[in-house]
Amino acid sequence: MNPDEHRQLGVELFNRTWELLEAGADPDEVVDCAHASAHHWRHAAGATPAHRARSHWLCSHVHAVLGRPEPALHHARRCLALVEGNGEQMEDWDLPGAYEALARAQAAAGEEAEARRYVELGRVEAAKIADAEDREHIESQLDSVLV
Repeated sequence: MNPDEHRQLGVELFNRTWELLEAGADPDEVVDCAHASAHHWRHAAGATPAHRARSHWLCSHVHAVLGRPEPALHHARRCLALVEGNGEQMEDWDLPGAYEALARAQAAAGEEAEARRYVELGRVEAAKIADAEDREHIESQLDSVLV
């Protein structure tokens, strides 16, 4: 496959992961789809550390929603490391998104105090997001962590 094909599949599989998750599809299919998206983004044309961070965010989210805290924490930590290590390449919503991933993963692990801590860190950073729609989206994700 060429890098443009990888990019196209990465996008399609990212979106398909959300469709499967929202439809309550077979958990293994959802996990496979998220990881396949991450694989294709790794080899995509123009892929950056931001794309890799967002791939880890998606994998973390899927695992957390499915009640699989260990892989959720792994991917959330990788997401945050990539965001913090490549800040100049990130959007203003990547850091609060990484905190949301850690909050959700900690909640899945039963670590409510840590989940709350990361929700609060996410809220502080979300307040800095310039675009109102992006800010509202991240805030809604943070609000859904400890429901």
